[in-house]
Amino acid sequence: MPGLELTRVSRVSVTEPGPAQPPVWTLLDVTAPDERAEELAAALSAGLAADGGWYADFRSGTGHVVVFAGRVFQYAVGDTAARRKTISYGRSVGVPEAQLDWGP
Repeated sequence: MPGLELTRVSRVSVTEPGPAQPPVWTLLDVTAPDERAEELAAALSAGLAADGGWYADFRSGTGHVVVFAGRVFQYAVGDTAARRKTISYGRSVGVPEAQLDWGP
């Protein structure tokens, strides 16, 4: 995707991996222009595994985007109702409780 830039690669141990998640993850931090957020979300949604609680999340402008296989949630930072809805969906697809801590 034009404008997408890899800024960091790191590995982290996950204390509560989902049922289909390994205990060590490789994280890719990227930057992209805000106007490409929907395109990035769609690409991530198409590439994520549908089982095991996989997701991706990122900030775009003043909003937060949380991506699951086949589903994208976007909400303004501080919109607690929309954040709760996103968390509820995450639980329903197997995201462990300890991982439901993305942005306010």
